[in-house]
Amino acid sequence: MPERLVPGDEAPDFRLQDSDGNEVALQDFRGRHTVVYFYPAAATPGCTKQACDFRDSLAALQAAGYEVVGISPDPAAKLAAFAAAEGLTFPLLSDPDHAVAEAYAAWGEKKNYGRTYEGLIRSTVVVGPDGKVTLAQYNVRATGHVAKLLRDLQLAG
Repeated sequence: MPERLVPGDEAPDFRLQDSDGNEVALQDFRGRHTVVYFYPAAATPGCTKQACDFRDSLAALQAAGYEVVGISPDPAAKLAAFAAAEGLTFPLLSDPDHAVAEAYAAWGEKKNYGRTYEGLIRSTVVVGPDGKVTLAQYNVRATGHVAKLLRDLQLAG
């Protein structure tokens, strides 16, 4: 597993399919701040809460010059249904082989109810306009994460 990203690292580039079947690349966001968040599975309670918090904070983030991109191992069709059901207007990208999650150190060993397995680690990486990491948070909680992120980015009190 790659080392966790830290501020100043070059953000790994990616090109993934979005919920509409279009290819989206990190390069598409060059020149803007981009919040890249990794979540385990669309339409599950925690992931829905987190996505809806991003949806509800999107205007404030965009007003401050930030874009939001969500990445999960889900197929594009599941992401499309999730986006439609929850009114999500930011890109949701499909990373079925978890190669991008691995590049961002958001895939690795997890423990749940005494069981150890490989899976997606809920993580958020903020990429600056120059393509460098400005903030990297791993093992974040679904509930309250967006509010904390807004505080960490000094966009909320």
